[in-house]
Amino acid sequence: MTVKQISVFLENKPGRLAEFSDVLSQNDIDLRALSLAEAEDFGIVRIIVDDVYKTSTVLKDANYVFSITKVLAVAIPDEPGGLSKVIRVLGDNDVNVEYMYAFITRKKGLAYMIFRVEDNQKAVHVLQQSGIRPICQEELEKL
Repeated sequence: MTVKQISVFLENKPGRLAEFSDVLSQNDIDLRALSLAEAEDFGIVRIIVDDVYKTSTVLKDANYVFSITKVLAVAIPDEPGGLSKVIRVLGDNDVNVEYMYAFITRKKGLAYMIFRVEDNQKAVHVLQQSGIRPICQEELEKL
């Protein structure tokens, strides 16, 4: 019950993010989520896309350095305390969240979060035991 995140390394200079975005746009790649983290000389753009294989091929052809990581995508009730419940379940079961970011869909009443954790299987297990449903790659592609 994981999804694939593509982490792309970009030089931290004006225009590099726009060039990257143009490559995705010109190849009809639909972003589901994006997170940007920066350091002094480079940034890491983490993306969730509609077609991982096509995106990785496009990025390789455009000479981008990237990696693919399995992360959790979790549907959360879009209400006060929805995120808190998920984080509490993970923390109470010794699952550390390394980073997370949100994304939206057209589905009303639900918010979606991406979680990077050390042990995906354990996280999926404890979430499911608590009635929280991670979504798989195929479900994500249809959102």
